[in-house]
Amino acid sequence: MRGKFITFEGIDGAGKSTHIESVRAFLAARGKTVVMTREPGGTELGEAIRGLFLDRSMSPASEALLVFAARREHLERVVWPALERGDWVLCDRFTDATFAYQGGGREMGFDRIQVLADWVHPGFAPDLTLLFDLPPDAAHDRVAHRGELDRIESEVSDFHVRVRDAYLRRAAAEPDRIKVLSSDQSKETVRSRVLACAMQLLGSAE
Repeated sequence: MRGKFITFEGIDGAGKSTHIESVRAFLAARGKTVVMTREPGGTELGEAIRGLFLDRSMSPASEALLVFAARREHLERVVWPALERGDWVLCDRFTDATFAYQGGGREMGFDRIQVLADWVHPGFAPDLTLLFDLPPDAAHDRVAHRGELDRIESEVSDFHVRVRDAYLRRAAAEPDRIKVLSSDQSKETVRSRVLACAMQLLGSAE
């Protein structure tokens, strides 16, 4: 039986990374083999691209092309083989992030991002996307406590507002796949909702 692909999305500081481990433990306790990965990254080439992406100034188009290059490598070497084995894959960001950050934040628009998505992974999408939502000002306060910020985290507030708006537009267009989780609640409350979503997907797969 084919595995399931769950992605975790949200603006920087929204808390998505906190809950990936909870879902891994939940699935592992129920006998599932789980692969945890991230984008950009997940492969040797992808991690090299991640370093360029986060540290080097470049055009919005170059950003989009780089992340899709890393994504194709990631899919072929990690995600698709794992799903074929029946594993469950948990991924920190996927194509929704490119729609949000480059399409919305960089104001490239969604049409060109969709062309790249259709070329790199035609007909393929996550089985479930958990979108952790938080107002940009609150998210920035969380990120600021981490120390030095990368160039994406350092963008002006308006950029992060556009990113959040793009994410919410994606969620409104695909409510069955993308579940919006308000991150301004307690971690325990958010975790409960996250695991409820995972439970629902698990039930549908059995």
